[in-house]
Amino acid sequence: MFLKPPFFLLVGDSTTATQSSNGGGWGDGFLNTTLFQGARGRNFGHNGATTFSFRSDGDWYDVLETIQEVRENYCPFVTIQFGHNDQKSSANISLSEFVQNLDNFVAESREAGAEPILLTPLSRRNYKDSTMGPRIIHDLANVTGAVIEAAHISKTSYINLNKESTRYLNAIGLANAYTYDLNDADHTHLNLEGSVVFGSIVAELIQRDFPALENAGFIHVDRRISNDIKEGTYYWP
Repeated sequence: MFLKPPFFLLVGDSTTATQSSNGGGWGDGFLNTTLFQGARGRNFGHNGATTFSFRSDGDWYDVLETIQEVRENYCPFVTIQFGHNDQKSSANISLSEFVQNLDNFVAESREAGAEPILLTPLSRRNYKDSTMGPRIIHDLANVTGAVIEAAHISKTSYINLNKESTRYLNAIGLANAYTYDLNDADHTHLNLEGSVVFGSIVAELIQRDFPALENAGFIHVDRRISNDIKEGTYYWP
């Protein structure tokens, strides 16, 4: 039972961030279409961010300050999704450092009075041919495993967005998946419609771990979207 509505602070890279010319993720779709009954949130997603730069550039301290500002009237939740940029050689972040950085975010979220939720990274929409037709390339497997490791170490909730987004993208196929692209050459970032679809996937995964949020009416996913996601049927908002 929640006595106060939740406030979601979305932490991550461009696959969480608000739509822009060079980025866009699931965050705004989640905030704008799945929160009700006074539930609110803010998208802190930052294009190009890693678990190192999100702290060094000051974004993380904005998150901690916001927790302090809202926790009197809300139950703060911090969703943490990185990996796309951390895995690049130019970032110079080892997997062990990646895990430690996530663990630090979790610990500091708790110290500030928030409930942290780790997310494995949203799948890229890159396909390869197989005997079953085009299938998603698992090019985020190393950081996905590292997020799950960090969740076990820190004993915090995690949702496997990479697994669920990959399952859905394999089910709907390449042509349908590309309709969610930010532009024709970008199979990583989401347009507004893609944000709604994958924001709904995030909402459903959060409901699994925190059913009280759904029971209280704070998180609700449109039934048609929900059914299509479960059945692997293409949905266009």
